[in-house]
Amino acid sequence: MKKNHKKPVVLITGYLGSGKTTLLNNLLKQETRRIALIVNDMGSINVDAEILKKEGWNVAECPMYELQNGCICCTLRDEFIKQLEKISEIDSVEVVFVEASGISDPGAVSASFLAYEEDNPDTNVYLTSVVTVVDADRIYREFLSDLKRIKENDETVDSNNLSNQEISTLIVDQIEFCNFIVLNKCDLLSERELCEVEKLVREFQPKAPIYRSVDGKVELKKIVTEKPFDFEQIDSSSAIQKAINSLDGTKGCTDEYGITSFVYEEKRPFNRERFLNFVNEHYPKSVIRAKGYIWFSDSSQDIQLFEQAGRNSSVMEVSYWVDALEDEQKKNILENNPDLKEAWDEEFGDRENQIVFIGKGFNRTKIELLLGKCLDEKAIA
Repeated sequence: MKKNHKKPVVLITGYLGSGKTTLLNNLLKQETRRIALIVNDMGSINVDAEILKKEGWNVAECPMYELQNGCICCTLRDEFIKQLEKISEIDSVEVVFVEASGISDPGAVSASFLAYEEDNPDTNVYLTSVVTVVDADRIYREFLSDLKRIKENDETVDSNNLSNQEISTLIVDQIEFCNFIVLNKCDLLSERELCEVEKLVREFQPKAPIYRSVDGKVELKKIVTEKPFDFEQIDSSSAIQKAINSLDGTKGCTDEYGITSFVYEEKRPFNRERFLNFVNEHYPKSVIRAKGYIWFSDSSQDIQLFEQAGRNSSVMEVSYWVDALEDEQKKNILENNPDLKEAWDEEFGDRENQIVFIGKGFNRTKIELLLGKCLDEKAIA
């Protein structure tokens, strides 16, 4: 029997809100080979996978595996390997893209992958690229001083700033363990500020090419290669050692970094003005990242994508609700989508507010109460 051609695997990593999904979307538009996707999101709703499905790129023709409620570097490691094994047996697949969650340690993911390769020498998948997406604006605004202290081995870090310090350590792990860096959101900084960020990133990662980017736009050929990933090249970095130490699987991402998540779900619509006031005036600083689909009472036909990362947030129309379509078209969609039909609400159809909140030390009850006050009483009376 003829052996399948080995399939290169591209791992995309980076901290929460850095632009991994946007980069992946842009790469997929350039890729002409048959693709398989593995998308990991630590929330119980895999929003990144939904974004890929709804935002202009047709993933219906390629295998797509969604891993959620954990990270592929720890709690979902075994499931990740199982999906790789499935993909390795699909003859038509030529390349695999993996989007890790924002708090995944790429060293641990790569170590698991390479251990799998060693245990299965005849496997048809192999790791080629580990691409770390770095939010240049957020590094400069929020983490620059902490990263400098780490570089200088300064142990006198303010205990009140421990949360940022721990997150900065994760960001360093992601920067150290890669062979390509995409420095994203460069349009938000001046050239002087960009150079300062780039210089610091280079100190942590002396070898990987750094590509500046706006909206995750990078040429595919710059970060996708057929050459096997060189684990030994960065074996001396601290990230590698942490990856080796974490292979026993006894410690998860949330245990090490204290980052947790929850999903807010509500069928009833938001009042646009109240929701935007919540985001702009009462948003908890303990929430690092949030993303999800919502709807407003003054625009019942439109799906709105809400995203927040650090100090930046946005709300934008991305698609339409099925319930807003003509009856015949709606009927056909429901008949061909049993999952949608099962979740259908008699009053609101498929409309729903569904947001994943990710952070450290947040008060979930308070956030839910604040969001409850954003609901439109007139629309739900």
